Formats: sequence, C-alpha cells, structure tokens
Amino acid sequence: MTRHARNCTAGAVYTYHEKKKDAAASGYGTQSERVGKDSVKSFDCCNLTLQPCRYPVVTKDGYLFDKEAILEYIIAKKNEYTRNLKKYEKQLKKEEEEKRELATAEKEANLIKFMNREKNITNTAKAATAPSTSSVSNLANGKNKELPSFWVPSQLPDAKISKLQKPDPTIYCPISGKPLKMKDLIEIKWTLVNDPDDKKSLIAKENRYMCPVTHDILSNAVPCAVIRTTGHVVTMECIEKIIKKDWLHPLTGDKLKEKDIIVLQRGGTGYASTNQNLEAKNERPVLQA
Repeated sequence: MTRHARNCTAGAVYTYHEKKKDAAASGYGTQSERVGKDSVKSFDCCNLTLQPCRYPVVTKDGYLFDKEAILEYIIAKKNEYTRNLKKYEKQLKKEEEEKRELATAEKEANLIKFMNREKNITNTAKAATAPSTSSVSNLANGKNKELPSFWVPSQLPDAKISKLQKPDPTIYCPISGKPLKMKDLIEIKWTLVNDPDDKKSLIAKENRYMCPVTHDILSNAVPCAVIRTTGHVVTMECIEKIIKKDWLHPLTGDKLKEKDIIVLQRGGTGYASTNQNLEAKNERPVLQA
C-alpha cells in the first residue's frame, strides 16, 4: 500500500481513526475516563452527602453515613412504602369489586338465559334483550370523550393497566443494597490530631484524625476498622498486631470478638488495588458513519 500525506482526504474508507477523531471533535460517542483520587470521596465523608460527617455512623458492612442523612433516607423509604401499600390495597379492593360485579352479571345472564329458554323467545326478542352496540362512528357510546394517543403504548384503547406488586417493607442500604435497620447503625468516635501549630478549621485540615492506639494518621491510603463496642476507629495494623493477640480492647480492656471488628470502607486513592470502579463513562449520541 502506498503512503499518503497526513491530511489526505482521497481515501474511499472512513477509517476508525478518522471516526474517533471526528466523534471527539463533534460531541458524539461514549467517552471513558479514569477517575482519579480527587474525584472520589474522602474516608471520613458520608456516602450520601459526600461531605465530612458531623454525627458519623457506620453500618455492619463498614459504610459511613451522616446520622442526619441516613435518618432522612430511612424516613423517606418508609413514607414511600406507606404510599405504595395504600395504592396496592386500593388495587385489591378494586379487583374484589370487579369480581363481585362479574359474579352478579353472570347470575343475571344465567337468569335471562333461563327465562328465554322457558318462554321460547324469538330472535327478535333476543336482539331486544341484548342491544347491539356496533357502530362505525368514533363518537358513539361516549367515545367522543376519549382521546387515545396511538403513539403512546399506555394510551392505546386495548392497553391494560399494569398491576402493582406488593411493596417490600424492607429498607436497603443505598450503597451495599443489603437490609438496613436503625439498630444496626453504630456511632463512630474519631480521635482528633493534636497539632497546636495548625490553626486551620477541622474541614480545612489535611490530617484530621488519627488512630487512638498507634497515633497513625488516618487517610484513604490507610486501611481502618471500627471497634463495634465503643466506636473507636483504629488502623488495621493495630487490629492485626495488637488486638488480635489477646482480643482485648486496647483502651478499655474489654473482651472482643471477631464480629466486633468492622472494616471501614475506604475512599479513593486512585490505585486499582484499593478501588474497583475507577472508570467513568459519558454516554453521548452515536456518530453514524
């Protein structure tokens, strides 16, 4: 194949490189970009508000929430369940009424059929008892008040109303998708870094919290865990090297168990070994060749 100039436009084929270049310039096609550490929340931020927690609580799976935000979420889900349950009960009552009406209509139809058989009514009389409603007019039988939209499936004349399913009363965690209860939320106790030379506010500080046992600075790059009995946040290194030796709380001396250690889900570091979903996609209209 002969070589062409860089700006050669005499090619008969719309190449992949040209298509990708034109798509990036014209705003078409899906863009994928790796998410950096600046695009992921910090370890001490709420998973709902993405802001530092004022009253931090953690779930059994290690997801951190602000107590106010997670309470609003739970209340909103309970109100949604109440509304859906009322709609479901209303649907059940309507179905029962329809069943009773059908049973009454069936009895009346059987009675009329029996009377017609006994009296040997002629076809004309039968036509009189069951009046014909066939009409070619679109305005007959009150159809002038109906305005079906034939391009919307739910507005078609033969469209059926979708039945509601019985709502699930269980409230699920917005992050993990597992059942969530108020009694399972554990309050967290942070240990502030005592630096007399740092006069910044707590939010503006880069190093805000530390491990109460080893005094290591906590960050997204440091694996942490919550002691369920007291709510203290310690490093995983402290868990492995100190607590798991004799299973005693290093601050209170209480006995601990394996279930008392809750691994805190970290924020973003930008490394694939720490985070799983680091790719963001921006879906745009497809450029047709």
